[in-house]
Amino acid sequence: MRTAAISTANTPKPSTKPRAPLGARRPRGPAAQAMPALPRTLGGLSSRPPALQRLAPARAASSQPRSPPSPAPPRDYFANDSRPIILYDGVCNFCNGGVNMILDNDPSGVFRFAALQSSAGRALLSRCGRSPDDLTSMVLVERDGCHVRSAAALAIASKLGGAIGALSLPLWLLPRAVRDAGYDFIADNRYKILGIRDACRIGDQRHGDRFIE
Repeated sequence: MRTAAISTANTPKPSTKPRAPLGARRPRGPAAQAMPALPRTLGGLSSRPPALQRLAPARAASSQPRSPPSPAPPRDYFANDSRPIILYDGVCNFCNGGVNMILDNDPSGVFRFAALQSSAGRALLSRCGRSPDDLTSMVLVERDGCHVRSAAALAIASKLGGAIGALSLPLWLLPRAVRDAGYDFIADNRYKILGIRDACRIGDQRHGDRFIE
């Protein structure tokens, strides 16, 4: 029996070129032209779509904390009125007696008044470089300066003039340390002398325009 010989001359040989991985193959022909090129970074494919990349800087800018608004400037109590202001202890009966004495001897309205405990008093204490909670001394506040302790009392007496101003003249001759020691003794015992009020005095019905709050 004859055996037919099978010729392998025309049999195609398998390709020796390695095939690209299935995921890396791209379509050919018209489909390849219609497919847009994917954005790439140095490390490979971009992790964000182009639209999100454009929005990222805007989101970062909007997430930054805003600076707080600047505080309002302090009120200038001498902008429209140049009269000096006497700061007094509004709950001290002895101090309020002194305020009444000044009002009775100041018919022309040389002075204005504010309780140390009021908003105006606290602001004016800060203006003078003192603590807003400092109640240890009366204070005479003028446009260009402040007077405390015995200097404040004598300056007020001098501006009132008359008999009160005349009586204050010899006290100016005393050393300030001596004058302040006498003032501090009275100030430290002012609540024992005439007691305290149930409510802080921040105004007066007879002289409403002379008191500031």
